[in-house]
Amino acid sequence: MSCQLTQAQIDHAIAFHGHWCPGLASGIRAAEWALGEMGPPSEDEELVAVVETDYCGVDAIQCLTGCTFGKGNLIYRDYGKMAFSFYRRSDGKAARLVLKGWGNTAEQEEMTALHRKKETGLTPGETDRLQTLRARSADKTMNAALGDLFDIQALNDPPPQKARILASRVCDGCGEKVMESRTRLLGNKCYCLPCFDKQADVA
Repeated sequence: MSCQLTQAQIDHAIAFHGHWCPGLASGIRAAEWALGEMGPPSEDEELVAVVETDYCGVDAIQCLTGCTFGKGNLIYRDYGKMAFSFYRRSDGKAARLVLKGWGNTAEQEEMTALHRKKETGLTPGETDRLQTLRARSADKTMNAALGDLFDIQALNDPPPQKARILASRVCDGCGEKVMESRTRLLGNKCYCLPCFDKQADVA
């Protein structure tokens, strides 16, 4: 196996995510690169991950690197790209990993088609075939060289700002507290985003 993480680390990622799949495998390999190049799991905000997708692999990055939404050092950008950027605050080292289109294209296309058919129902044979393809794809991901999996691009961008603790205000619509930076003013009243959208719909 090309992956240099321990079986305990891999099992931890699987338990955190809930199942084994190709998407989780690619996130494990991205986390492997980050741990090898950027240092140990982050207990604070020293290591920052910026993810451009919300798919399975992000769970592996979160549980293996110590970059979490709660600490503010896991940042989600809804770009729909299989791309992960890592920043080390101490010296500014940064890189962006983009998952390459690789492997058996025919098998990938077949797996995609079977996934889509799940919505209308798979035959037992098709279900078994999908499981086989998923396992084969995950195994290939775990055994590939990192350079074959990812296009690794050095970044010169500064790391994202550290998480800030901001004041809260009370929404004039629902009465709930909301972070000040997530409020909107309308007619001299302060609204949270859902209430603001409701007011805009009425207007």
